[in-house]
Amino acid sequence: MRVFVNIAALVAVLYLGLVVALFFAQRHLIYLRSTPPVDPATVGLSAVEVVAISTSDGETLVAWWSPPQPGKPTVLFLHGNAGTVADRSGPFAFFQSMGLGALFLEYRGYGGSTGTPSEEGLIADALAAYDWLLSKGVSADKIGVVGESIGSGPAVALATTRPVSALALEAPFTSMADVIAHHYPWLPVRLLLRDRWDSERRIAALSVPLLVIHGTADSVVPYALGVRLYEAAPGKKRLITAAGADHWDLFGERYWAEEANLFETGDPNRPPTD
Repeated sequence: MRVFVNIAALVAVLYLGLVVALFFAQRHLIYLRSTPPVDPATVGLSAVEVVAISTSDGETLVAWWSPPQPGKPTVLFLHGNAGTVADRSGPFAFFQSMGLGALFLEYRGYGGSTGTPSEEGLIADALAAYDWLLSKGVSADKIGVVGESIGSGPAVALATTRPVSALALEAPFTSMADVIAHHYPWLPVRLLLRDRWDSERRIAALSVPLLVIHGTADSVVPYALGVRLYEAAPGKKRLITAAGADHWDLFGERYWAEEANLFETGDPNRPPTD
């Protein structure tokens, strides 16, 4: 009996130690930063300006910018957790080819941008990019926002607090707590998490058309969480279910065309024209 008690006590101490370590390291584990900046030409892009955007709290962000053709909308792209905008050269080139403007943002701590990521910080970054577009003469009703994976968090926050034309979300989630609890149900996530990313609560205030794209075999953000977020959103909306697609399988012209069509027409249920 004493051996059993000693083993249980040891397990409890080890568990507590792990929880404490994870609490202090959580932002390093959540935000998979990549710091070196990349020249757009090295990934096959041309007519791209690398710009510096200042945030309200003094950080300097790197972004790739290509202005729109007359009358066309502009895409503000908030990328996923791993990698940088250089890994999203495909959608950048596609939007360029359609005549749309493109501003692909590097969050603080990513791709040469200064600072350290956090929920508050990434939302400030999205707002700074939005204000930068306004300063360049892009009207609010011509700004369409794309949020990819973790980028869906700042995208929802932006689209529910600033006027935009429409919102497209790729593999989004209801909250960070829901995602982590799915993968680590033995952790007291909801008690310890600092950056909660409660998009399910925020999206109730959405007043623009919404497009959600999610794969049924997503191994990072469960498809059910994307569906729940979609169902929580009011107004005009559409869910594109990518059967059998994993988290990294949503890169493709089919989906980019749906997003471009949404931003040009304002109707998520209107199919793109060839």
